[in-house]
Amino acid sequence: MKFGYTIIYVPDVLASVEFFEKAFGLKRRFVHESGYAEMDTGATALAFATHDLGASNLPNGYIKASHSAEPLGMEIALVTENVAEAHAKALAAGAVSIKEPLMKPWRQTVSYVRCPDGTLVEICSPMAT
Repeated sequence: MKFGYTIIYVPDVLASVEFFEKAFGLKRRFVHESGYAEMDTGATALAFATHDLGASNLPNGYIKASHSAEPLGMEIALVTENVAEAHAKALAAGAVSIKEPLMKPWRQTVSYVRCPDGTLVEICSPMAT
């Protein structure tokens, strides 16, 4: 088994793609008019799909992060050498700060932001080896 990709269902795929480009410096890899897009994140893709596509895949429904007052109990993590700078850049692009950067006991700096589409993102430094 191999982890293939993460798909986040959002109200506006292109808006999410543009936000992730501006806030985190990611590049779009693929955008399709059907309501699906992938970011260029290396071997494992981060993808966005419309809520309409989500409804067709999950006919019994799901909790929309964009409609939830609280973040969902899951996150995506983006790794950077400068967490404070990346956190500030995400806020300038429209994210909401959930937790300011702080050093964890294992010597990793982490922060949390919530994107306009409701996605919870951990911004973190690489794990020490």
